[in-house]
Amino acid sequence: MEYISFGKTGLMVSRTAFGALPIQRIASVEEAATLLRTAWDGGVNFFDTARAYSDSEEKLGFALDEIRKDVIVATKTGARTGADLFKDLETSLRNLQTDWIDVYQLHNPSFIPLPGGEDGLYDALAKAREEGKIRFFGVTNHSRQLALQAAESGLYDSIQFPLSYLSAPEDVELAALCEEKQVGFLAMKALAGGLLTNARSAFAWMRKQENAVPLWGIQKTSELEEFLALEREPPVLDDELSAMIEKDRAELAGNFCRGCGYCLPCPANIPINNANRMRELLRRSPPAQWLTPEWRELMSRIEDCTKCGLCAKRCPYGLKPYETLPAHLADYRSFLPE
Repeated sequence: MEYISFGKTGLMVSRTAFGALPIQRIASVEEAATLLRTAWDGGVNFFDTARAYSDSEEKLGFALDEIRKDVIVATKTGARTGADLFKDLETSLRNLQTDWIDVYQLHNPSFIPLPGGEDGLYDALAKAREEGKIRFFGVTNHSRQLALQAAESGLYDSIQFPLSYLSAPEDVELAALCEEKQVGFLAMKALAGGLLTNARSAFAWMRKQENAVPLWGIQKTSELEEFLALEREPPVLDDELSAMIEKDRAELAGNFCRGCGYCLPCPANIPINNANRMRELLRRSPPAQWLTPEWRELMSRIEDCTKCGLCAKRCPYGLKPYETLPAHLADYRSFLPE
């Protein structure tokens, strides 16, 4: 396992970090704990979760309790006031069975809090650090402008932002700026929300971003074993993998849906985060999982779209799903057996 210095925090973090959003879909706490402890045994020491990930924090707390001092735990709060932040923090500490959180992050805020702000968020973070309840704090965001603002402010220890080889050059420059400013950089959606299906090419490209710590979303032992194997024998970004990357860029780069889910909830109960990239999912992953009776019913809800525009207002990438969903539905139906 390769470890790097995380910004100016002094933390040495594993280059393969565990994104713990998917473990909320693991049925039992014990099964999740086995996966998490296997990751630790393989050298992973950074685990990222959030209050918004249902029972992910509880599963982490159960799994890592005995090795708490040896691991780095990051979580997030969606609070919009200092008072609510402290409430979230106490809940996270209880769920994680710990007295401190190593990296506490503001979860996709619509602005970058500053000291003395009326919202009280930054001052609450600073107070929590003084009290020893958090060691470092940062910001997660899907807005490049806000992430840049946070990085340039010098006020935050870490930035979490989407980064993959489909990213725009400006996003790669953001990672470089974080290195220059000594801000830890956590790369979410390193597989572009599941659209990239070759872990070797994604791993090799990400390793070239010297300060980036990718948060690989892991739910299955097979997924974990694949990334641990890549750590043991890191792939070289050779002509073959470079050609694969260029092919993916040609097919997918641009204004594609990342599946982040910030467009939700939809008044018509359309699962926009997957429905608006169904064309790509059908061709880049086993299609059978999307052709079930359940998904047929979910996709049929697109016909109930009223074009209210709420999804477009919420999308951090400026997409207009209500305009593209009908095409995804038509394409989806072409895959269904007659």
